[in-house]
This record gives sequence, C-alpha cells and structure tokens, in this order.
Amino acid sequence: MNNDLDEKPTSALSPHPSAFRHISVLLSEVIVALAPQAGGRYVDGTLGGGGHALAMLAASSPDGRLLGIDADPIALAAARERLAPYAERTTLAHGNYAEIGQIAPAHGFEAVDGILLDLGVSSYQLDTPERGFSFMHDAPLDMRLDPTQGETAADLVHELPEDELANIIYTYGEEHGSRRVAHAIVTARQGGRIENTLALAGLVERALGGRKGKIHPATKTFQALRIAVNRELERLEAVLPQAVALLKPGGRLAIITFHSLEDRIVKLYFRAESGRPTIDQRESGYQDREPIIRMTQTKPIIPTADEQRANSRSRSAKLRVAEKL
Repeated sequence: MNNDLDEKPTSALSPHPSAFRHISVLLSEVIVALAPQAGGRYVDGTLGGGGHALAMLAASSPDGRLLGIDADPIALAAARERLAPYAERTTLAHGNYAEIGQIAPAHGFEAVDGILLDLGVSSYQLDTPERGFSFMHDAPLDMRLDPTQGETAADLVHELPEDELANIIYTYGEEHGSRRVAHAIVTARQGGRIENTLALAGLVERALGGRKGKIHPATKTFQALRIAVNRELERLEAVLPQAVALLKPGGRLAIITFHSLEDRIVKLYFRAESGRPTIDQRESGYQDREPIIRMTQTKPIIPTADEQRANSRSRSAKLRVAEKL
C-alpha cells in the first residue's frame, strides 16, 4: 500500500487507529451508483474509516485500484489497517478533498471511473471528546477535521468581531438568534477566553432563552463554527469542477451531504453543468455552456427506513450522483 502516513508511526497518532469506528452511510446505494468494475480506478475523497472504500475495492476485484484521501491522519491510519487485504491496490494520501485536482494526478490517478465524497463528520470524530465537535462532553473547543492545521473554533470565538460571528452563525447554522448568540460570546470573552465545548454550549443556551424542544439550542451554532473552521462550503464549491475534470467519460461522481447548505451547492452545480441552470445561473452565463454531466436521477437518494432506524445519524443524508458525458 502506498500512503502518505509511512513517515508517521502509528504511536504518534492518538488514540490508536483501531479505536476508529464509523458506520458508512448509504453503503449499498453508493456501490450501485458508482458500479465499480474490475480494472477501474476510483477515488474516495473523504476516506474516513474506509467503509465505502472497502466495498469499492471488493466490487472492483481483482484489479481495480483506489486512492483514498482524508484530512484526518487518525482516519487514514485506521483505513490503512482496514484496507490491508487490498494493500496492493490501494493508495492513501493525507490532504483535503478540495485539492483533489492536484492530489489525484500526483498519485497516478487521472481519468478515473468514479469518485465518492461523503461530507459528513464521522461518528468517531463526533464521539471523541478531545476533537471538540460535540457538546455531549466537555472538551477543548477545536472542531478541526485536520487536527494538525488551521485555526480552532476557540480561535474564531475569541478573535472574530461580533458582526462577523453573527454572520457565520446565521449563514452556516441558519440560526435566527445569531445576533444574540454573537453578542453573548463577545460579552463573555471579555472576562476570559472561551476554551471548552460546554462553556460555549451553556452560553448559547442562555442567550437563546433555554431549551424549548428536543434539539439543543447550541446545535446550530456548533454546526456553523465547524463549517467555518474547516471552510466546508468553500471547499465543496472548489472540489466539484475538479472532480468532474478527473472523471473519464461515463465516470460517476457520488456525493453524500448531511445538511441543506451542502445539498444546495451540489444540486445547483449538477443542474447547471447538466444543462438545467436556474434563472440566476443563466444570468451568470451558464446558458452558454454545453452540458458536461448528466444527473442519474432528479431527486436525491435517501437512506431506507431500516438504515435510519439502525443509524440515527444517517437520517439527514442525501446522495446525488452525476455521470460525465
């Protein structure tokens, strides 16, 4: 197996990669959509624990090849263990999927048959307190998908002006009380840095007047900060044309989204590049473009009722698939 983690001993990654657990969402639907074939070349741009990749490698036996990319070195180490039976057909790369146009050719993957992007945060990342994605445990306010790079959520909470914080919380979290939350954060940080998840969650809950239903009042704010920390929407917009360019004619791009902001970006891109732009897109010049993809279905694929019962985190998942012309 070729991979970018060879220089990093497993002991340097804490916790041990064997502790990485994640249930792959829409697994059978992804395999049907991509239809891996023997001899094919595939890219999993969000490798995670390797569940989708394992199924893609099995379906493309005996000689299909796969490139797995992930920003999280712990996920890559876990995937390396899980994909060991297919080591000779697998290449791993540490990086962000937004750079797929550079990463894939650098590892010999050009004109590929299929690409998968699963945009969800893994169960392991959500359930590991020190990653700081959840307020179910008290932990450092981190939220970085790649813990080796970039600003943390605590940095944003401490440094951003009130109006910018409010805009992030409203735009990325769709939180209508964003101004109250931002004002509460700025007021609180005057007394010291907000470093932990529970401190922020409690602050948001108080700013919004307490809990009124099943969903914690801080949920939308945490989503917004995670998206901002990892530049998720910006990177999604960047990867779409790169991924289509990597596909050979007939190759397919499958994307799993978990909230409406992501799904809208994918839906509008697929519509525009398949010759069905919206009015706003036509005004931006899309009407002059020749279609370069076709959508395999007009509606997104969602998990079955059985999958949703077995894995509650799959409930918001949507799979959209496009084929290059």
